[in-house]
Amino acid sequence: MNDRPSPPTPAGKPLKPGQHVIVSLRRMIAEGTFQPGERIGEVATADALGVSRMPVRTALRALEAEGLVVRLGARGYAARSITASEINGAIEVRGVLEGLAARRLAQRGLTAAEQHAFRTCLADGAAIFAEDVLADGALDLFYAYNVAFHALLIDASGNPSIGYALARNNHLPFASASALALDWSDRPSEFEHLRSAHQAHCDVIDAILRRDPDDAERIMRDHAWAAVGSGRVFGGIPPGP
Repeated sequence: MNDRPSPPTPAGKPLKPGQHVIVSLRRMIAEGTFQPGERIGEVATADALGVSRMPVRTALRALEAEGLVVRLGARGYAARSITASEINGAIEVRGVLEGLAARRLAQRGLTAAEQHAFRTCLADGAAIFAEDVLADGALDLFYAYNVAFHALLIDASGNPSIGYALARNNHLPFASASALALDWSDRPSEFEHLRSAHQAHCDVIDAILRRDPDDAERIMRDHAWAAVGSGRVFGGIPPGP
């Protein structure tokens, strides 16, 4: 099979190791650059992304845990067969679980310590969007901020079963809050996409502080659908049953 992927690198300097490699590989799988069962060559992928083989290898291990690739023994990894219905089902479950967490918080209210933690986290997010452009390193900063926000929400909910259920669901394709798949050919649109995700974080905390459980739950359910990435990225995913 063809091990040479089409490089999704943005204009300018090559992509750096880290979240850029994982996000780019997610996008390539979603777009159908790698067909189901096709081996993903480490060397060709590293060359296309302008990185060494190690971050590609690390990214593939992470994507295996997300259900996007399967291991071929000593031959490396191949793209896994996934459908839009599988993705939609997993995202729906995530929205229900995170919506429940937000509802519980709005019903009981935040403690002073929780309010401080969320304010600090949201300030970190706002700093990423201080300039109207995705600056170098912004994606890694957004990843850390996004993971921290969702972890705070789940931990503060007071129901550990929500976290357990999410951890299981996160092994399904594009189900995790951190499973970004961005279109580097349109960075201004992706900047707005990430900024709107940050705004949803602000909005749900506002609903929680207003003690509005219905609004808080609705925002998190909607956020789950919007947070994965641009719809045009998923052109290579078949609809499924």
